[in-house]
Amino acid sequence: IKKGSVIFSGFRALGLYSNHLSHVVRYHKKHREFYIVTAVGNCFHTYNVKKLGIVAVSNALPEDISYLAADRMLVYVAIGKKVSAFARNKEVVHMYTGHGADVHLLLPFGDHIISVDRGNAVIVWDVESEEEYLQITFDKVSFEVSAVMHPSTYLNKILFGSSQGGLQLWNVKSNKLLYTFTGWPSGVTVLQQTPAVDVVGVGLSSGQIIIHNIKFDESLMKFQQDWGPVTSLSFRTDGHPVMAAGSPVGHIGLWDLEEKKLVCQMRDAHNTAIAGLTFLHGEPLLITNGADNGIRVWIFDTAGGGGRLLRSRLGHSAPPTKVQHHGLNGHHILSAGQDGTLQSFSTVHERFNRSLGHGSINKKKSKKKSLRYDKLKLPAITTFASESARQSDWDSIVACHRGYLMTTTWNYQKGSMGAHKLEPERFNKNRALSVHATVAKYVTALFISLKCVLSPQSGMRRGQYGEDEAHRGAVRGVSVDGLNQLTVSAGADKLVHIWKFKSRKLVHSIDLGTTPVTTHLHRDSGMLAVALDDFTLNVLDMETKRIVRKFSGHRGQVNDMAFSPDGRWLITAAMDCTIRTWDLPSGCLVDCFLVDFAAVSLTMSPTGDFLASSHVDNLGIYLWSNNTLCGMVSLRPLPADYEPTVIMLPGTCPGQDEEGEGDADLNTEMIEYESPEQLDEQLVTLSMLADSRWKNLLHLDIIKKRNKPKEPPKVPKAAPFFMPTIPGLIPQFAPSEDSNQGEQSKIVNFGVLAQKSHFYQQLESAMLSNKYDGPVGMLKEMGPSGIDAELRGLAPDMGGDVSVLQGFLKMVASMLDSKRDFDLAQAYLALFLKLHLRLISQEPGLMEEASKVSEKLEDTWTSMQTLFNQSLCLLSYTKSALL
Repeated sequence: IKKGSVIFSGFRALGLYSNHLSHVVRYHKKHREFYIVTAVGNCFHTYNVKKLGIVAVSNALPEDISYLAADRMLVYVAIGKKVSAFARNKEVVHMYTGHGADVHLLLPFGDHIISVDRGNAVIVWDVESEEEYLQITFDKVSFEVSAVMHPSTYLNKILFGSSQGGLQLWNVKSNKLLYTFTGWPSGVTVLQQTPAVDVVGVGLSSGQIIIHNIKFDESLMKFQQDWGPVTSLSFRTDGHPVMAAGSPVGHIGLWDLEEKKLVCQMRDAHNTAIAGLTFLHGEPLLITNGADNGIRVWIFDTAGGGGRLLRSRLGHSAPPTKVQHHGLNGHHILSAGQDGTLQSFSTVHERFNRSLGHGSINKKKSKKKSLRYDKLKLPAITTFASESARQSDWDSIVACHRGYLMTTTWNYQKGSMGAHKLEPERFNKNRALSVHATVAKYVTALFISLKCVLSPQSGMRRGQYGEDEAHRGAVRGVSVDGLNQLTVSAGADKLVHIWKFKSRKLVHSIDLGTTPVTTHLHRDSGMLAVALDDFTLNVLDMETKRIVRKFSGHRGQVNDMAFSPDGRWLITAAMDCTIRTWDLPSGCLVDCFLVDFAAVSLTMSPTGDFLASSHVDNLGIYLWSNNTLCGMVSLRPLPADYEPTVIMLPGTCPGQDEEGEGDADLNTEMIEYESPEQLDEQLVTLSMLADSRWKNLLHLDIIKKRNKPKEPPKVPKAAPFFMPTIPGLIPQFAPSEDSNQGEQSKIVNFGVLAQKSHFYQQLESAMLSNKYDGPVGMLKEMGPSGIDAELRGLAPDMGGDVSVLQGFLKMVASMLDSKRDFDLAQAYLALFLKLHLRLISQEPGLMEEASKVSEKLEDTWTSMQTLFNQSLCLLSYTKSALL
């Protein structure tokens, strides 16, 4: 059996925008537009600044990118000990190898690219030839290169900064050290050209910022930020002498270079360190990115010198813990992350993404005071439930938070936290209880913890399940069926309870024998999947209240489950890094594949086109396309010893093929099934011909009379040349009439008028061999008019014979015996009786043969009627009986 996934193939990743590497800004002269390039794992993205819309996604690299740089034509990335150059923001066109350690700095320099590795070796490469132009080696003890830049207007000059605090100016063409700057006690982290010639900005690990004149080796001004080392520097070029400096805590300081003072602080611009910041040339726009998976564009158009957020692309800054489709079209995915935020990602376009924010106990205080320092902010969401029906009337999302008994509501329409916080009064003293949430469809919403029901519309308590407690232990799962008739709960006491939804009475209990971990209900089919702590799965039918399927095969705890929209598949993800698909009707494992990181959450699109997953230590949401919607997929039960292979997580490029030749092998594995003409000799089989070929045979005279032309057709004077054809279903060219016109005899040959047709001859030969496939095949190729003419020609007054009429009845009898072309046999027999009924009644031989056909026809219809009645009885019993 071929390895890999047959059902799912990687499509794309959502919610990935930036990592800890600094972005690069490029300007396209032809488009007259700025573009941002950010690194995301083993590929990079290109966005336009105008709308922050993604323009291109590069091809994936074998390793994660360690540094990013760009010039006018190419984008350079460092991966391990190699440097790759990308053209058109997508494909690798140059590869530079020769470093003995990992590369951590890059600088495009005209027709060359300068790279610095961890071994303190600097190599200057020729871009086109990929050859080494120059190599400079520094003593790591005295001068460890930590920053590099090209001073403006300094021809062939490169300025190096060191972690010891010193600077060196080199001429890379002559390979000479021109000048050594004494530097400062702290290491250099950033070197940035200022708008003034000969002046550079130097950022130090101590948080000090030096504006230094390298021509005279003197410091013009010094600034000190209290937020740690300087991570990035940028200068405004639109007429305002302002410098921006990034910090490891996410703050940005704005310094006025004329007044030499701090004019503004942009606190919490990012949740993590500022990886890069860039002022666009000649515009009051500042672009920042950070390791919090966010890109932000700030505009400086307000008084006070501070910037306001103009546009952004934000993802989760910590891995998502639960994902779930919201709505019936499958275009939106709700995601709760360990960063405490609840976000909605669109599978159509990124402009439809939205963040519902961070939970807080007191929203008003959080608005007045920064949420980062809000002591009342809620921890991360552990689970949530949503319902799109009537979401404009009330809060449609219920969420549970880690370590909190209180459950919060969220409003998807407003994109913010809701008005209610649901918490039973009797649990105020014991706040360590765990909580599970669910939403009942169309009518109301539930919050259930051990036994209580509350409504997010009003925030009021509606009732409880169980007199004292619903389960003797923690509740591991709660679900409500699609009609709001039953509520099912699973607890640590190894029991599954089924309750009446409105009366809240216990209807039935099922002993699982093992403690459940989580549950998932398919509301349309009433199938409840229960994952147990022994790594097995049980499927419970809510209608019969019995366990109908048991699956085993996982080698780790099951994290999440999802049903296909039709309820046929159960898709499970476990800590053994496998994603398995179980076929419920057959009770077999039909698909299984491995991923590098265990999936913690799964959700299947309501339309069945995509499976979305979130994984351990990954910030993105990964979409897997359903191959069964695009073509025929052969699903076979996998053996118990099946060993799956690892499939890479999909990239951010739609349609990216991660599997390559493996997918082709899987497609070639499928065997195309060719249906025979008759599945079994005992089965009555129809001809599968169009109805127009046989259904109107009895009414052909009426059709001809109705379609009779009112006047003869008029031949146009200058008619185009067409090859004459013979009327019929199979096109045939008519023989030329002019070829024998000169030799044509004027004597009429009456023998020609009585010439036998091809069908007549076939029928005569079939009577001798008793095999009637030939004439039946000829009739199947004819049209209604041709069949009518052939059957009329069998009569003695039309040149036929009584024995041939008997042969036709024998042909119909053979068709009934073989039980093939049953519809054609009925139609041909009906037309034959219509044309020759008087003659049959006068000939004893024809009467005898017709009676035999009548008996076979009656036997066939009797057996078919019996089968029809049995099937109808079984269907009516299935529909009405309560199983």
